Amino acid sequence: MTTPSYPNPNTRPGMATAIAIMTLVSGIVNVIWGLVAAGSVLSSFVFACLVPFAILPTVLGVFEIVYAAKLLFTPPQPVKPSTTMAILEITTILFGNVFSMVVGILSLVFYNDPQVRDYFARLNGLVAPETAPETAAQPFVPDAAPDSAMDEPPASESRPRRRKAAGDPDPSE
Repeated sequence: MTTPSYPNPNTRPGMATAIAIMTLVSGIVNVIWGLVAAGSVLSSFVFACLVPFAILPTVLGVFEIVYAAKLLFTPPQPVKPSTTMAILEITTILFGNVFSMVVGILSLVFYNDPQVRDYFARLNGLVAPETAPETAAQPFVPDAAPDSAMDEPPASESRPRRRKAAGDPDPSE
């Protein structure tokens, strides 16, 4: 399967647009989710020490919004595929956020698409590796050697010397 060549380097494949929009919506959901979680934790004095953990989805949401904005700019800014952010989106299931988990899984799947890889390579000024046409492998045929050469060991080979043990007789005597 060959990847299509885009005449305009700013042409964005549909999956890259989907990643950007899903990440933006997930970021907004995470910000709201984190603020609600932090507010509910703060409302009970017993769990007030858990506020830093409740704020984590909010922090992830801010990073998601910034990343999605960079992808949605025209022309888009050079960014690399953020698999780390997709993995963090998946871990938001620990906070009960199923939507962000689904976005993380879809992002990881979309990042592995050849068109999306090519788009990010062009976006960052990297040349995407071109696939070489596959050629049929030529069978290896060894050179035929005369039979007499196979029977005799080469002159350079000699028997390895054995170390003399303490009780062995001296061969020179």
